[in-house]
Amino acid sequence: MPRRRPHVAPDMSPLSIDVWSDIACPWCYIGKRNLDAALALVDDDPRDARPGSEAVTVDFHSYLLAPDTPADTNAPEIDFLVQSKGMPADQVRQMFAHVTGVAADAGLHYDFDIARHANTRKAHELLHYAKSVGRQSDMAERLFAAHFTEGKYVGGVTELADLAAEIGLDRDAVEDALRAGTYADAVDADLAQAAAYGITGVPFFVIDGKYGVSGAQPPEVLAQAIRQVSAERAQA
Repeated sequence: MPRRRPHVAPDMSPLSIDVWSDIACPWCYIGKRNLDAALALVDDDPRDARPGSEAVTVDFHSYLLAPDTPADTNAPEIDFLVQSKGMPADQVRQMFAHVTGVAADAGLHYDFDIARHANTRKAHELLHYAKSVGRQSDMAERLFAAHFTEGKYVGGVTELADLAAEIGLDRDAVEDALRAGTYADAVDADLAQAAAYGITGVPFFVIDGKYGVSGAQPPEVLAQAIRQVSAERAQA
């Protein structure tokens, strides 16, 4: 994630934004894009982007929308919702059409006709691996695109290692870490923290460890929240 420069005093630590999301959540990809746009708005605002101000750090945390999904699930998304959730097919299609339109407004092309439902736990382990090498945001972007626009399976170790290699990560190291469950505890810690915060839906943004913003809010809303927190820090 590029360094951002909100209005905070030079001696302050970076302002943190912690994002709970799931690769299988269509609103979370929209939320990520809106957050990127919000940070760009803060950068472009002469009131905030002043010399000497510190960066915003963005960390993605694990949330499982369907934790009971069998590990080997690889089914059309619409079939999963109809069969496992008991939702009428027409209702599912209307829901997909709505979120596809919202995604388009954020510059994203969703194709639910080819989207595959998967257990995303290993994908979250991959995001923690990517964080350890400074590429978490890039990895999240690749996973979201693979799932929502390309219809790729994001539940298997082999497929995830291939996606990691596409952004330049060490494929063998990724595969070894995923097979060993190296970051399984990190995923569990994220899930426990989400429960402690009372998070029941994603995306969920925690700004500076204090302020929660729920849902895929428009960039202007997120930018205003960042400015407000930055101003409060500067006045403290």
